[in-house]
Amino acid sequence: MPDSISSSQSGATSRTVFPKGPSFSLEDFSSRDYIVKDFIESLSDSAHPSRRSGVGAPNSSNQPFDPKPLIRTFENAQRRLNDLSGDLEIRENELSAAVRRAEAQHTQNLKTLGRKLNETIESFQKLDTSLNGGGGIAAEATGGTGNMAVEIGRKLEELDRQRRRALDAHFLIECWDEVCNRGEITLLESLRRAGSSEGRIRSAHIARQLLRISQRLDPRSWNETNGGGKGYTNGGTSPGANEAGGTGGNEERRNTREIIEKFSETLEKDLLKQFDDFYRKANFDGMKDCATVLRDFNGGSSVIALFVNQHQFFIDRSQLVNDEVGGDPESWEKMADPDAETPGVEPSLQSLVDEVKVVVQEESAIIKRAFPYYDEVLGRFLQRVFQQSIQQRLEMVLEKASSVSSLAFLRCLQSSRSYISALVDDLKAHGLTEHPDAISSQTAVVLDQQLEDLFVPYFVGSSYIEREKRNLEELFTALMFKFTAYHARRKKAATTFMVSLAKSGSEFLASARDAYVNRLDSPDFTPTQKKTLLRIAGLRESTESVKQPDTELTDADGQLNVAFAKRMLKWLAEGVGRGLELSVNSETPKDVSVLLGLLLSMVGEGYIEVALDAALDSAAAQETAKTEPDFGFLPNLHAAITITNLMITCINTVLIPLAAGGITIRREMEKRTNMQVNRIEEKINTIEQRTVDAALTWVTRLLSNQKKNDFRPREADGTEWLEMLQTPTAASVSTFLTRVHNIVVTSLPASGANVRNLLTELALGTRSILLEHFKRFYVNGPGGLMVTKDVTRYVELLKSWNIEEDVKAPGGLLDVLLEVGSLFVIGPEALRERIRGGAAGGATGGPGNSGSNSGGAPAQGKGATLSVQEVRAYVLRREDSNTYAMQSVLNAL
Repeated sequence: MPDSISSSQSGATSRTVFPKGPSFSLEDFSSRDYIVKDFIESLSDSAHPSRRSGVGAPNSSNQPFDPKPLIRTFENAQRRLNDLSGDLEIRENELSAAVRRAEAQHTQNLKTLGRKLNETIESFQKLDTSLNGGGGIAAEATGGTGNMAVEIGRKLEELDRQRRRALDAHFLIECWDEVCNRGEITLLESLRRAGSSEGRIRSAHIARQLLRISQRLDPRSWNETNGGGKGYTNGGTSPGANEAGGTGGNEERRNTREIIEKFSETLEKDLLKQFDDFYRKANFDGMKDCATVLRDFNGGSSVIALFVNQHQFFIDRSQLVNDEVGGDPESWEKMADPDAETPGVEPSLQSLVDEVKVVVQEESAIIKRAFPYYDEVLGRFLQRVFQQSIQQRLEMVLEKASSVSSLAFLRCLQSSRSYISALVDDLKAHGLTEHPDAISSQTAVVLDQQLEDLFVPYFVGSSYIEREKRNLEELFTALMFKFTAYHARRKKAATTFMVSLAKSGSEFLASARDAYVNRLDSPDFTPTQKKTLLRIAGLRESTESVKQPDTELTDADGQLNVAFAKRMLKWLAEGVGRGLELSVNSETPKDVSVLLGLLLSMVGEGYIEVALDAALDSAAAQETAKTEPDFGFLPNLHAAITITNLMITCINTVLIPLAAGGITIRREMEKRTNMQVNRIEEKINTIEQRTVDAALTWVTRLLSNQKKNDFRPREADGTEWLEMLQTPTAASVSTFLTRVHNIVVTSLPASGANVRNLLTELALGTRSILLEHFKRFYVNGPGGLMVTKDVTRYVELLKSWNIEEDVKAPGGLLDVLLEVGSLFVIGPEALRERIRGGAAGGATGGPGNSGSNSGGAPAQGKGATLSVQEVRAYVLRREDSNTYAMQSVLNAL
């Protein structure tokens, strides 16, 4: 439209009387670019040229506006729009009519299709009802067509099976006829050579049936003992001869068993050869076909044996079976050394196990592809690997270890078991034929069984724990050799003193050493084991030419050694750990009970109690000795207590918890342990008591040297006594008690109550002796000062010890000694006041009724003051006791 308007504007050079209006059609309004405003403007523009052409002319501004062109233009446009509106309405009516006709047709089509669908569904339901044999009139009308079809199908299948069976029977009869009458097996040969796996399977199946037929119809061929291939005549003696077919009389008959077995052998060899060829060509499908046939033929045993026996792993390893077990000599020596760490698994066995791991994982993938019954094949392969390769090498390694020492055997057994168990765990984790899935339960059982079978010979009955016990006994005996020899000499010297004088310690050690070496020379001990035991025992290994003397036995050899005990407990712990790893769980309580018995016997009785017995004998000898007691046996108590604590800790932490599975065994173990500990504690208590007795006996002896004039100095003696801090006797007693205290403190464990109880007992005994001691001396005035000095020195010394607080506390039992000293120095009036203050209140607390063994007074507040009898006894020892003032005090008591 704008083009038409533009052309009308450019073509009109002058104004006409009847100008032509704008032309446009429906297409102008259907355009996407149509805008009402633009359309109106185009109409207005088309009516302006005649007026604008006169712009600039004279008097143009005076011309009035002429609306007529615009009016005519819009009128023309309105008429044209009305025409177009009418055309549009006509077209709209036509299209609406066409839509209504299409909708009516669509509705009709839907009705027709719905009716046809309903008819189809109804027909299908009728057919389904008839096939399913539904009741009712409709079912009767169909006549049971469905049931008839199913029954016909079943009968056809049955007829097909019967036909196949008949053909098989016919073929079987023909084959039997060939074998029985002509001695041939052509049909089976043809079937075998057909080349298909189905044909070979069928030929194998028929051959097996022919063998059963021959066994029943031709028993003479099965009853032959010579097994020859010659024919024999039918003499009419066999009832089965006529049944077998053929003619009677003397006609020569065939040995059907031999013919069929020859064919079977040929078939089997052919299949095995084909399997081997396929194996070499990595044709797994062909291998599976052959394996399937042979499985149906003879259970697959021959093909499995072929696959396993010809495996390159067994061929290569068979050449290495006879190789010697080498290894580094230093490693074997470490294996035999109980104080050295285990070197680990033997290298050749480790190499074999590592190779087995790789081979089994790789071969399991081949087995799964080559055999339909791969679980069975893998099981046979694993059995061959474990029972042939691993078992042979394991036996050689353990035999080598046994030739080194019993400990080397046990350690090698443990490391080998651990490494092979790791192999089994790795194979289970891999999955083998089920990789990457979890391993099958059947294969897992095979692996566990093979692992158990490898080590069954070493755990029959109690063989293992006896080995372990024997090894520990030898090690303990070697470590305690000098200790045992020392105490054996001591016991012998106690009975045959003159013999001990004639034989020195070095001679006794030499004789004991010779006896021990002769024992080690028995076949039960290997050279390496003998060398190790001699080294542990601290002995030199002598040669035939030169005998090197060992050092002489010393007192240190007879002392307990905590380091030795720790070594023995370490060896025991290693044995327990080894037993847990190797033995069956159900036997663990019995095994640890055996080891507990060994520990209590060797360490408890043979080590701790022997040393305590020696200490006890020495302590008993000190009580009657005429010289100052030697308490050199006390350090053994410290070691005995420490070793006992270590032993109890080991038992309670390691052994007894492992016996939790056996309640009876655990109770018995606890009972034995308690009995052993009680015996040790009783001996330690006895030794401590005898130590106290020996010390108190010597204190009594030292006090017996007290001079009568020590507490009655005279003026003629000068003033030297005034300068003395204590009497010589008191100085010797203090020196002795100080030495005893130092020995006790350094010899007994600081922890615990042993030291305190012993020192308390010694202090109370000394107190009792001193109380009795001062009753035997007369004291003058200046002598009372010496008594006070001695008493003060005794009390200060005893209170400086680590004893019970109620003994050394102010007003305690020791303060009674100070009160005794004061009785010799105070005057009559002070004495009377002292008595009034409560000294005489303990009328019942005499020397014989106090808590101590020598009549000490009870504690302050509990009668810890002197009784009337004691006060009288001490006062009467004063030189001024006969004076009037003192007699009045005594009379007041």
